[in-house]
Amino acid sequence: MKAVGYHAAAPIDRPDALVDLSLPAPVAGPRDLLVRVHAVSVNPVDTKVRAGVNPPAGTARVLGFDAAGVVEVVGADVTLFKPGDAVFYAGDITRPGTNAELHAVDERLVGHKPHSLDWAAAAALPLTSITAWEALFDRLEVRRPVPGANGILIVGSGGVGSIAIQLAKRLTGLTVTTTAALPAGADAVRALGADHVIDYRQPLDEGFAALGIDAPGFVFSTTHTREHLAEIARLIAPQGRIAFIDDPDALDIVALKPKMLSAHWEYMFGRSTFQTADMIAQHKLLDEVAALADAGRIAAVIGQRLSPICAETLRQAHASVERGSARGKIVIEGWS
Repeated sequence: MKAVGYHAAAPIDRPDALVDLSLPAPVAGPRDLLVRVHAVSVNPVDTKVRAGVNPPAGTARVLGFDAAGVVEVVGADVTLFKPGDAVFYAGDITRPGTNAELHAVDERLVGHKPHSLDWAAAAALPLTSITAWEALFDRLEVRRPVPGANGILIVGSGGVGSIAIQLAKRLTGLTVTTTAALPAGADAVRALGADHVIDYRQPLDEGFAALGIDAPGFVFSTTHTREHLAEIARLIAPQGRIAFIDDPDALDIVALKPKMLSAHWEYMFGRSTFQTADMIAQHKLLDEVAALADAGRIAAVIGQRLSPICAETLRQAHASVERGSARGKIVIEGWS
């Protein structure tokens, strides 16, 4: 089968950073689906792994997590899907990735593809949706109120933030505030459902205070958490809860003590990495995301549609993500 991968970690400007491969088709395990991949999307995690993680000597690593495709084969113990089902999912960082014509994935990580979306649009949703959903409902537990507070601040309105804004607005009664570059970015985040917007280039506590609204009980920080943490501690309500997803090298959480704040680190690959007892939660939430997408209540922000799925196209996509020039998800569909 065709696939794209790398033999050694390298900067994206090297021609061997990602190469076209011909590999044997994977074999489905007992709980696996063997999926024929029609579209993928590229996330920052793809670029971080490619640039910093060497595969074992003499082997190639296939990247890619988001995918949409059709089930070809089901394992002996599969109960949730059948051959011919259209699916979407974000995969498992401990296994070969989705940048391959055929991909094996545990059924508990897979959702039924939204009927209303094409392959590329469906492939743009899983990783960001799972991350946002788990952060909001599993880590922050936004349906369990913080006494005296009824708002959430979402720091960052990129891939994960844009989905979090929509989920918070559509599925909770929280007042939703987010950050953007003002004035240019205000209309876009308000269209997603944000009630209030503050400029990310100013201190967050000052920007929030200028809104003249009650302190939020929840903060979901998707970017620059280390730089913003002291500001978040000042603006959040007592007994509030904070979740973050980025990778600061260190966090000083002493400032969280006086208000009895709690901090939660969301990592959407955690359930699959440790085969947690509730791993099927990702299947269930993806099916809910699909229903929301089909009802027109949430959508991925797609920046580029590229084709075909090959090393050259993926190098282009990785470079765009690394430069920070991607506005919305980059999706790639079809095989050459």
